[in-house]
Amino acid sequence: MGWLGVLKTVFLILCFYCTLYYFQYLKEGDERKIKQSRLAAVICLAIALLVPVIYNFYLFNHMMQ
Repeated sequence: MGWLGVLKTVFLILCFYCTLYYFQYLKEGDERKIKQSRLAAVICLAIALLVPVIYNFYLFNHMMQ
């Protein structure tokens, strides 16, 4: 389960990184970069939250067989 924690942490850091750039681009007013950084932050957060859920679901089904 160690690699799963590392993967989750990496995607949370990427989410934070993209969010900071989102605020920077929001201040600058660059619409294209605002949309790209917001989308990247949402995707990284979704991956960070869904990877452990999917792994635990797989593990639960594997144990019940």
